[in-house]
Amino acid sequence: MDGNVNHTENTPALPHPLAGKIALVAGATRGAGRAMAVELGRAGATVYATGRTTRAHISEVGRSKETIEETAELITAAGREAGGPGTGIAVPTDHLEPEQVEALVDRIDREQGRLDILVNDIWGGDLHVEWDKKMWEHDLDKGLRLMRLGIETHIVTSRYALPLLVKNPGGLVVEVTDGTEEYNTHNYRKPFYYDLAKGVPLRMAHNLAAEVEEYGCTALCLTPGWLRSEAMLDTYFKVTEENWQEGCAQNPHFAISETPVFVGRALVALAADPEVARWNGKSLSSGGLAKEYGFTDVDGTAPDAWRYITEVDQGSKTADVTGYR
Repeated sequence: MDGNVNHTENTPALPHPLAGKIALVAGATRGAGRAMAVELGRAGATVYATGRTTRAHISEVGRSKETIEETAELITAAGREAGGPGTGIAVPTDHLEPEQVEALVDRIDREQGRLDILVNDIWGGDLHVEWDKKMWEHDLDKGLRLMRLGIETHIVTSRYALPLLVKNPGGLVVEVTDGTEEYNTHNYRKPFYYDLAKGVPLRMAHNLAAEVEEYGCTALCLTPGWLRSEAMLDTYFKVTEENWQEGCAQNPHFAISETPVFVGRALVALAADPEVARWNGKSLSSGGLAKEYGFTDVDGTAPDAWRYITEVDQGSKTADVTGYR
């Protein structure tokens, strides 16, 4: 990770560093997207949160527990708790439908007149992944659906949101993926379709960085580490956030996992950094940024998952997070 200067050192943190900022978190129903939206609200931003699952409709992901309306309520509650202006606005949106995305951006323009932060976090493709299949064995329709959910949604969203964002200098575009550029370049994130879906956003950030720079804006790619999302906890490990460490009995390397709040705090640190342009086009991780900006996860630790995965997980079956969180 480039940029080894801690620009927040000896600088008192503002209580609401993103007050007055307008953000769109595309794909904010659950997981990292929800946490990033909530933390933006806690920092004072007005956040438009989108997704497909509402209290009246469940998306193909099939999880009725998390809705986009609840995300907006959590954003507003976080803003109120922090004593700031942070507000959440839920806009049910299918980002594969261009007319819906265009209407969403038109609404932001009409209501706010600007867009300062765009977070492309749309996904929802895990249920289509056939994890142990070769490319030619994987169901083609499911594979192509992954491409649409993980790539096309991001393209459609940027197509309509960027004209509003680049109207003012200082705009930030964040492509969210799974894995750093360094890790994904040297490792096959099998199966085939998943690897493509998580590799392309890295290139998107690189390309958008070249296109928005002349407008005084920044584009970058951000990844969490091993995310303790709602589905990871209750579906894969069958634990809760309160007893998550019991999941280490199934996989000891789960000890390096992090809450979604960690990447949310990483996003806020980036959005509040007056010198965020130094990251233009870069691939960044929550753990790496914690070293730069000094934030922690909710338990006070700072797990550096991608360094751990490379140095420990791939080289040893014995988990040891000493020096990694």
